Formats: sequence, C-alpha cells, structure tokens
Amino acid sequence: MMNTIKTHGWLYLNTPKNCRALASLLIASVLSVATAACTTSTTNTQNATETTPMSTATTATETQFMSINDRQIAYRSIGEGAPLLLINRFRGTLDTWDPAFIGSLAESRKVIIMDYPGIGYSEGTLSLDAKEVAADVKRFAEQLALGKVDLLGWSYGGLIAQYVAFLHPDTVHKVVLVGTNPPGKPEVPMEQAFQQHALKPAYALEDYTVLFFEPKSESSRAAAKASMERYWEKVDHSKVPGTMEMFQRYIGGMRGVMADADDLRKEFATTEVPMLVLMGDHDISFAVENWFPLVREAPKMQLVVFPEAGHAPHFQYPTMSAAYIDGFLR
Repeated sequence: MMNTIKTHGWLYLNTPKNCRALASLLIASVLSVATAACTTSTTNTQNATETTPMSTATTATETQFMSINDRQIAYRSIGEGAPLLLINRFRGTLDTWDPAFIGSLAESRKVIIMDYPGIGYSEGTLSLDAKEVAADVKRFAEQLALGKVDLLGWSYGGLIAQYVAFLHPDTVHKVVLVGTNPPGKPEVPMEQAFQQHALKPAYALEDYTVLFFEPKSESSRAAAKASMERYWEKVDHSKVPGTMEMFQRYIGGMRGVMADADDLRKEFATTEVPMLVLMGDHDISFAVENWFPLVREAPKMQLVVFPEAGHAPHFQYPTMSAAYIDGFLR
C-alpha cells in the first residue's frame, strides 16, 4: 500500500521499496489530481513500470509544414482541446516520441510536436544559440495562433522551453520540463555512460535502456523494451541526426545554457510562469539532484521524481506522467 504524506507544500509518495516521488504541489487542485494519479497506480509504481493501455489514437496525424524565415518547419498534431506544444530531446524527431505517452496526453488536449530547423523533417540549420532556437519556438507558436501556449520540453528541449519562458513570458502559459537541467553549471555532471551510448550513429535496445531508463532495474529494462517496441520500427532513422557535426550544434546550445551569461537561473525566483519538472531518480544525462538547490528558491516550480527511472520517465510511466501533466495544466 502506498502512503501519501503532505508536508510543507510537498507531496511524498512512499513505496515499500522506500522509493519516493517528490512533488512541490502548491495548489489544492493539483495536489488532489497528483494524489489520485499515484494512488490508482500503486502496483505500477512498486513495479517501476506500467501496463499501458494503448489509445486508439496513439500516433500523430500526417506531417505538416510551416514557413518560418524561409525554412519549412515540420510538425504534427493529435487530439482536440487546449494546445500543448512538445519540444524535443537531443537527436529527437517527430518520429521518436513514444505513442503511449502522446496518446495519453491527447485524450484531454491537442498535442503538437515539431522538428527544430535543420532537424528531422525540417529545413534549415539548428542554431548554436539556445536563444535563437527558443525564438523559433516562439515564432512557431505565434504563426499557429496558439496564443499563450503550454510547453513541454524534454532534455535539450527542456532547456529551450525554459529560455522561451524566461525570455518570452508573454508567449507561455505553463511549462512542463522532463529530464532536463536548470540554466547554469550543474552540480552533478553527465555520467560517462551517456557519452558512451548517446553519440553512437544508431541506438540498439541496450543503448536505449542505458540512456533513457534504469538498467539496474529489471522492471525498468522491461519498460525500455516495451517502449522501443511501440514505435522504433516506424522511425525514419535517416531523419535522426547521427553525425558529429550535428551533435556539435546541440552541444553548442547546451554549453551556452550552462554558461548562463544572462543569469537566467535567477528568473526562477520571480517568474510568473508555473513549471512542472518530471525527473527519473537516476538520470545519467541531467541528474535530478541539480534541481534540489532551487526547491526553496522557485515558488512557481513543482518537482516530481519517479522511482527506478532514468532520462525518460514519461516513456516508462506514460499514463501516470500524462495524469500529472493534465492535472498541472488544468
């Protein structure tokens, strides 16, 4: 049986394995949704995976294009309702989102996914400056006439989503950050395992497991296999960035965020944009510990930590992650 204990504005989710998901739930409505989501998923959390009912609409519609600065930017959408714009990870394309997660999100809102300029199906070149990438996301949202939009950024995309929120707050309603770092030098750096696996031209199941899940956990390894089987064969791998030249473009943007010359990290103390951070308890790319110094300094931030999970907690726990996100965005 899972116990839920509210203490000083935080929700602690305690399992028999002493794993705990940690969430700064500052409003009662979000607290009730998050508690309900976790209470109904007790067995799943204990097993560190989910038995995921596949939605009848688990894949996005056909690829569409939008012209931004004379570049054709590719995007897809699925679902109806308030828009949620997804911003992708290092090497991610339109094809590389787990359909179980996308389908769960799309049950309550319109989910829009895009490829950065020069990545995947989009024309152009990925900027070395995260500010410019954030500006492209802003232009994309404006051209779709989304108004104040909700953003979800994963990994590298989480860095970009923060830049959009801090530099263009009038564009953003709420932000969900998954498997990412705040701006500034991280206290816990990337692990060597990331470099060993992330820069390979193509990923096998073992690479996928090490990069995005918790390989020491049998149930997490099983979740990795299930996730990969849901979509990997449908990925157009010719569109996935696989050269060192392309990797350096991402790395250039990440270095700028780490340098944080504009001290955007301080914006957490004053921003009016609510932020939900979803992390695995062992992320070899962006460690959850890098968020801990901000816990008392970011009144608009909520933090949820998933047990026995890595860089893709939303792929390991797609329905539970979607429940947290839906409650937060309501």
